Amino acid sequence: MMAWIAKQSGTMAVERRATPYLTDSMKSELTERYLPRFETKRGALIPALHMIQHHYTWIPLQAMEEIAEFLGLTPAEVIDCASFYEEFHLKPRGEHMIAVCRSIACEFCDHKAITDVCREKLGIEVGETTADGKFSLVELECLGSCGSAPVALIDEDLHEWLTPETIGKAIDAVKSGKKPEVEVSTSDLS
Repeated sequence: MMAWIAKQSGTMAVERRATPYLTDSMKSELTERYLPRFETKRGALIPALHMIQHHYTWIPLQAMEEIAEFLGLTPAEVIDCASFYEEFHLKPRGEHMIAVCRSIACEFCDHKAITDVCREKLGIEVGETTADGKFSLVELECLGSCGSAPVALIDEDLHEWLTPETIGKAIDAVKSGKKPEVEVSTSDLS
């Protein structure tokens, strides 16, 4: 039998800043653009989480409490949702995000070789951020581009038909401040 290990989340202090994360302009956008689409305010939870993450690159606990208050939810409901989806980041991440797909199609096309090059080039493991705060590396379950596997997101750009060489070049481009271009040979498309 295993014993339950209790976390101290009930007594945990939430780090706070004076300025709210959920700004008045964000509340206005949620009210005008998203709330009319849903029968209840709960429907705007995922758009609100995306909005915060897009602006700050992660979702702080204080922001989740602000979203809960705005949408009339409990903080637990918001953190349950945010912690369920892999694409939400609940701790600070790097300026650039590299997300390697690990779905069955990408696994079949050796996504591990892509991840290995990323780990080697960045000097971090999956789930970590470089010491300078420039890069974070994650693996995601599916990026929805199985026909062009293996794939990865670099920031918000999808890179398809990757090889260890092309992902390495893409990382080098981002390190030098350029937008990466992934070369695709026509033989890869057949």
